[in-house]
Amino acid sequence: MEYRLPSLPYDYGALEPYIDTVTMEIHHTKHHQGYVNILNNCLETHPELQNKPLTDLLKQLNTLPDSAQASIRNNGGGHYNHSLFWQVMKKNGGGEPKGHIGEEIKKTFGNFQIFQDHFNATAKTVFGSGWAWLCVVQNGELRIMSTLNQDSPLSQNIYPILGLDVWEHAYYLKYQNRRPDYINAWWHVINWEKVEENYRVLF
Repeated sequence: MEYRLPSLPYDYGALEPYIDTVTMEIHHTKHHQGYVNILNNCLETHPELQNKPLTDLLKQLNTLPDSAQASIRNNGGGHYNHSLFWQVMKKNGGGEPKGHIGEEIKKTFGNFQIFQDHFNATAKTVFGSGWAWLCVVQNGELRIMSTLNQDSPLSQNIYPILGLDVWEHAYYLKYQNRRPDYINAWWHVINWEKVEENYRVLF
């Protein structure tokens, strides 16, 4: 199975002024496409892995051949992480979540502001490159966590439903070294309906 770059559910300028058009285009067509290309190259040399779903490969990293682990971790993770990232944003997004995910956030964290503050702190303190996530753990509870580089929470048997890319390539053209400004802007484009869908798929 050959992986392909997924189309965005909106145009490159849809998230302006919060995420700029040029960053979106480069991020999607260069960075994400690069992960897809290298992942496919890796799988060409490992035909025994080609029919396994990417989610399974990421969950079972330690069982993969040594020669494939690093590439699938980095590039398979990059493909999976970005595919989720594009979907959990939209034009005219933001606000507070409703539905089951809204209730679970209140149940777990107390209220939306506490959740947002905790998520922001996690995203701001990722050292170097990585991601901040809202995930569901095995017992069904919500958890905020971070991962480095393109590591996926799936490799810890944890299921991400919302993710924020805090690699510099995600924000540097517009925000330079002001990661907190980028994080604050991102809340205006979250697609909470998609996050709700991601949560419902698990339960």
